[in-house]
Amino acid sequence: MTADWLESFLAQERLPESFRATLHLVCEPLAELAEQRRRARRGCTLIGLAGAQGSGKSTIAQATAKLLQSRGVDAIAVSLDDFYLPREARQALAQDWHPLFATRGPPGTHDVALACATLDRLQLPGRVTLPAFDKAADDRKPREDWPSALAPADVVFFEGWCVGAHPQEPGALAQPVNALEADEDPNGDWRNKVNDQLAGPYRSLFGRLDALGFLAAPSFEVVLGWRRDQERKLTAGTGQGMSDDDLARFVAHYERLTRWMLAETPGRADLTFPLDEERRPSAPTFVRPA
Repeated sequence: MTADWLESFLAQERLPESFRATLHLVCEPLAELAEQRRRARRGCTLIGLAGAQGSGKSTIAQATAKLLQSRGVDAIAVSLDDFYLPREARQALAQDWHPLFATRGPPGTHDVALACATLDRLQLPGRVTLPAFDKAADDRKPREDWPSALAPADVVFFEGWCVGAHPQEPGALAQPVNALEADEDPNGDWRNKVNDQLAGPYRSLFGRLDALGFLAAPSFEVVLGWRRDQERKLTAGTGQGMSDDDLARFVAHYERLTRWMLAETPGRADLTFPLDEERRPSAPTFVRPA
């Protein structure tokens, strides 16, 4: 049964044979964690999965859901990315809050209320409509193109680059971490607003999680290359996509929180998976008792 779904998944996602190691080292422990929490909770279980851009979160979440499905568990994967605010709403934030909120990614650019409502609905009987975001168009897809899922699910994997993130101490925000912050947020208004979002609305969203897995990049410096690979895959054959300069500026929006999560999250995540520069995982380094 496992071989059947895995062969199909590898072909569909155009994954290399090396993904079999990821299945063993990452997906299987995540599946076991989900099963442990489901047995303890005796109901729909929400498992968060965080990691830097391009670390493979979406693929791993989908593969782990497939793995559990092959064992008779009703599991689905949901992405925080699909809850990005529409472009028009982010442009309004850019006018009302700070120009840097026009760029999707940091806390403040998601529809947190919709994310909370969707995760809550997935725990109740009925069919649930799941939002969908078109990254190539940088806008939310029309509602008629949103998929749906039959609830309640046994396990929901909720993946996203900042899932489970904690706010920083205010004093840590004083110094810019890159040229983007120094030049376009010299007074720290944007980064303080992002931090306030983590301490407020996002705390409620991430507080719904029953457990958290973390894919730990070896450093922030490798993330730009990972995101460049992701961009090429995303826009293959379209003639679209960001230039290298645009992509570097885009990733700079993520730098502060990515560095903070790499330093802080492994100490409290239920499972942390170190990745090397080629995104090859090691066995989890920290496991909090169930």
